[in-house]
Amino acid sequence: MTFKKLFGASLMAATLVSPTAVQAAPADYQIDMAHTNVLFNVNHLGLSNMLGRFAEFSGKLSFDDENIENSKVSIVINTASIDTFHAKRDEHLRSPDFFNAAEFPEMTFNSTEIQKTGEKTAKLIGELTLLGVTKPVTLDLTLNKAGAHPFNKKTVAGFTATGTIKRTDFGMKYGVPNISDEISLRLELEAVRN
Repeated sequence: MTFKKLFGASLMAATLVSPTAVQAAPADYQIDMAHTNVLFNVNHLGLSNMLGRFAEFSGKLSFDDENIENSKVSIVINTASIDTFHAKRDEHLRSPDFFNAAEFPEMTFNSTEIQKTGEKTAKLIGELTLLGVTKPVTLDLTLNKAGAHPFNKKTVAGFTATGTIKRTDFGMKYGVPNISDEISLRLELEAVRN
């Protein structure tokens, strides 16, 4: 075999076994706002858990269905869109006692790393910015399903992310400890591949 043929064969073999040759690149997905929710709950006086949501938000998702660790997500939340199904309370939550929505109209989450923990589970690690303070946050992530939509046949993916934060870490101290410091977060997200 000539050097040229030997070199060509070696190059082809290296390409076939190269990890980059078999890894699919992450694809951009558009978040399905009709089927995505940003939810939270907080304990009130030890008597009940108050549920709430943010009605207005946007985001970007880059998802690698072959290797979830290559994926990324970012969410921008309109803090004034807080909704706890009680208008007077929501007005107070928008005030400087809580979200100070006039001065800090956005809360953001940007992933920095995803660590796979199971076939459909992972740790979603990122930075949450609230009231101008940025802190690391880790959420438990579940890939609920990915594949062809049963009706329109588009490629879709659905996720659930849950976790907790301490609001005092971000300077939100009003009412603690009677109104819980610990806030439970839940993100239900569906997205369609571009």
